Amino acid sequence: MVKTLEWTDEGVVFIDQTKLPTEEVYVTCQNYEEVAEAIRTMIVRGAPAIGVAAAMGIALGVRDLKTHNLSEFRRSFGEICRVMGATRPTAVNLFWAIRRMQAKFEALSSSSLTAAKQGLIDEAQRMYTEDIAANEAMGRNGAVLMPASGGVLTHCNAGALATAGYGTALGVIRAAVESGKKLHVFADETRPFLQGARLTAWELMKDGIPTTLISDNMAGYIMAQGKIGAVIVGADRIAANGDTANKIGTYSVAILAKEHGIPFYVAAPFSTVDLETPNGSKIPIEQRASTEVTHLAGKQIAPTGVNVENPAFDVTPAKYIAAIITERGVARAPFAESLLKLTGD
Repeated sequence: MVKTLEWTDEGVVFIDQTKLPTEEVYVTCQNYEEVAEAIRTMIVRGAPAIGVAAAMGIALGVRDLKTHNLSEFRRSFGEICRVMGATRPTAVNLFWAIRRMQAKFEALSSSSLTAAKQGLIDEAQRMYTEDIAANEAMGRNGAVLMPASGGVLTHCNAGALATAGYGTALGVIRAAVESGKKLHVFADETRPFLQGARLTAWELMKDGIPTTLISDNMAGYIMAQGKIGAVIVGADRIAANGDTANKIGTYSVAILAKEHGIPFYVAAPFSTVDLETPNGSKIPIEQRASTEVTHLAGKQIAPTGVNVENPAFDVTPAKYIAAIITERGVARAPFAESLLKLTGD
């Protein structure tokens, strides 16, 4: 399994996802600013991976603080968290991770600064381990929903590369294949950043799982041919009512699936569920650079000066979602009730 990120004495090591699939390059971020830039520039991407990366970035920043004064330490810690929070606004796991590190800091505030630093490093590493365990549990919970054989469509990359390891949507597919199901994955290319073409196809081929890459506008045609038995995607934020933000183009796939009577599943750790956000209209949508649309591999493909819209995500209304798969269990409509039950409250 590919190692998406890793804590080391030299810094946080990431596989550079902007270089895949042609180059397998690893970069070491030696300070928290470099980790923030890696998140911002999508060297690391995928909501669960962003959360763990942010926690490690905060731990790295804290480790390097030279002050022995608690008030200065607290002020610097707040600035590190602020920088991390400004990187990717849609991925709720980012803010979940920051809040968890802040809570750990408060719990350690009466300890020595040396103990506080080590405690925050340990917390970030604990989040890494927990994420892998959550993905494996999610895989087991979702594998039973996959067809015994045939095609499964996915959009964007929700695999090991989007998490600390194993994956969310691809983790469900991996678990289904490991259980003996004979699946063939159709991977949308996922314009404009091509996460499906560059990352999902690469991951699945490394695992030996049969994969066919299609352009985004082929999904309806492939469904109409009867080649798809289920659709499964990841998520960057799930509102309390089940509305789900995922990579741009997911909404269109969900509508197509509904039209063709194909179940549409979302797989995400429970940390992606944002019960404070009532519905999808309240989810902030990240806008990215126009050059991602006007250029391909550094080559201009659109007229100079053309107006461009480039939202990184869209929101799929809950009515199109058959189930939301988490490590805590599977939620079904009405999601406002079933998601709340998974909190255990």
